[in-house]
Amino acid sequence: MSSHDPSFDTAQAADTDSGAAIHLRLLSTTDLHGNLLPFDYFTDRGDQPYGLARTATLIRAARDEAANVMLFDNGDALQGTPLADITAQPGSGWTGAHPVIAAMNHLEYDAACVGNHEFNFGLDWLLRTLRAARHPVTCGNIRDADGGAPLPPYLLLKREMSDSDGRRHTLTIGVLGLVPPQIAVWDAPHLMGRLGVEDMVAAARRLIPQMRAEGADIVVVLGHTGIDAAAPRPGMENAALALAALPGVDALICGHSHEVFPDGGGGALVGTPTVMAGFRGSHLGVLDLTLGRGPGGWRVTAHASETRAVAAPAPVPADPALSATLARAHAATRAITARPIGRSAHPLHSYLAMARSCQAVRLVARAQRAALARAVAGTQWEGVPILSASPPFKTGGRGGPTHFTDIPPGSLSLRNAADLTGGFPNTLWGLRVSGAELRDWLERAATCFATLTPGVRDQPLCDPATPGHMFDLIEGLRYRIDLSAPPRFTPSGELIDPKARRIRDLTFGGEPLHDDAVFLLATTNYRASGAGPYIPPAPENVIHRGDAVMRDLLTDYLGDAGAAAAPDPEPVWRFAPLPGATAVLETGPDIVRIPGALEEAGLTPLGLTDAGFLRLRVPF
Repeated sequence: MSSHDPSFDTAQAADTDSGAAIHLRLLSTTDLHGNLLPFDYFTDRGDQPYGLARTATLIRAARDEAANVMLFDNGDALQGTPLADITAQPGSGWTGAHPVIAAMNHLEYDAACVGNHEFNFGLDWLLRTLRAARHPVTCGNIRDADGGAPLPPYLLLKREMSDSDGRRHTLTIGVLGLVPPQIAVWDAPHLMGRLGVEDMVAAARRLIPQMRAEGADIVVVLGHTGIDAAAPRPGMENAALALAALPGVDALICGHSHEVFPDGGGGALVGTPTVMAGFRGSHLGVLDLTLGRGPGGWRVTAHASETRAVAAPAPVPADPALSATLARAHAATRAITARPIGRSAHPLHSYLAMARSCQAVRLVARAQRAALARAVAGTQWEGVPILSASPPFKTGGRGGPTHFTDIPPGSLSLRNAADLTGGFPNTLWGLRVSGAELRDWLERAATCFATLTPGVRDQPLCDPATPGHMFDLIEGLRYRIDLSAPPRFTPSGELIDPKARRIRDLTFGGEPLHDDAVFLLATTNYRASGAGPYIPPAPENVIHRGDAVMRDLLTDYLGDAGAAAAPDPEPVWRFAPLPGATAVLETGPDIVRIPGALEEAGLTPLGLTDAGFLRLRVPF
């Protein structure tokens, strides 16, 4: 039910001593990932249909509609664009507060929780950065090495509110922040030995009664977690359903998965008012609670939930005051990212990364390979063959039809290096792997594709349950992917069928790859953590843990080479033939601007989807 529905009558819904009720509006953002202005720093293009400055316009309007309003952020705000990952980092020359913190201070957030990406630069960096925030930040399921809480496990915020009769009441709003326990693995180099992480549901079950005992009239959970329909289990990454089912939770604000909830349907999970506001400022979450007071205290007697899109039907204007606040940081970021780092004689793009061996991905893989070779020089691992695994970071999906790498031939700048490496501060890891483990790695990568039937035309190519950034290619090998075979693994990595094999004709140096062969594999700390369908390596098989982020390693590689290496005409992988079958790939429509790109790949345009993606027919 929308708060704009005339049937939403707070006075009639109340069950109070006086008949009056309090209407409390909770506004929320989540997964901003450093997207403050409607500007793409990777392409140096403005007027993008997202960003907190646009959301701020919705925030102002939503505040004007209600008497009692609180604003929260649900995490993953401090990382994700060059504004956050380059300008806001030590050594850039920037001397102000972190731009995201400055923006939140300007908008007067009431509270926030941390997301998993807040830990990407280490615990010390995070705590130092948060000192500039004028709002409290909570996380209830982390502990430092001494058992203490580096952040408040929960907040008790006293707010004076007016009821429907105009009388004033002081309420205590309990706010509990939670982060996926997987941060202990994803950011192990920063957090190992320094931070312990508890299961989110267990922490909430322990802390909510304590919050109530200390005077919380209502409890709002800021859960940086998505909605997973699977049965609850310990350590669950996306535990919104289990959190919503806990006694004592009055409202749940969630995120992490970059989805939108509600999106045209109901606004509750198992009866608990819930909202999830997309990502990068695409939506504003709005929860309207009617609070009535009875013998047992205040309780939610009615509720409504909605998400307001910044770009529907047309983008709302950016807030001028917030844009002015960010102007200096914006100019600094553009200047830093314009620094030249090399040249490329050919286009680098990810439009076809799910349909053919991608040169942009291979460039990053070659940079990783070169960096690992330098790292193991003079060690026991020198001389062991080195391979490199890397995915396409931008393949559309929830990011929309412009969420692709698209770098024209010519000069390359620092922003291009950030784009090619996904905009994440991943570092280089080196693994000792066997031929059998490489085959398993590629089977997990092939989970990204749907199963196709020979002789059937225009079947969906990709499995929507697995994002394209999970699709690693391994530079140094050659192989085919047989999509007539079912996937061996689920998108989360569970074995489905031990007999299923999609990887065919796997070779190294022109010879069949033997299961007992030994290699070094260059990858990132994120991939080695076991994200998605992958599994983490045994500790003894991690032979290198680097500190430099991949953006800088790619910059060094391009500088050493003087230019991007020429494309390798021999692809790393191909699809195995499927007689009479074709598939459909959804990609960015700007692929048509790249001369010869579709013709060389034998792809046929089939028109645009309602979401603006270009449909391409892929032959086999």
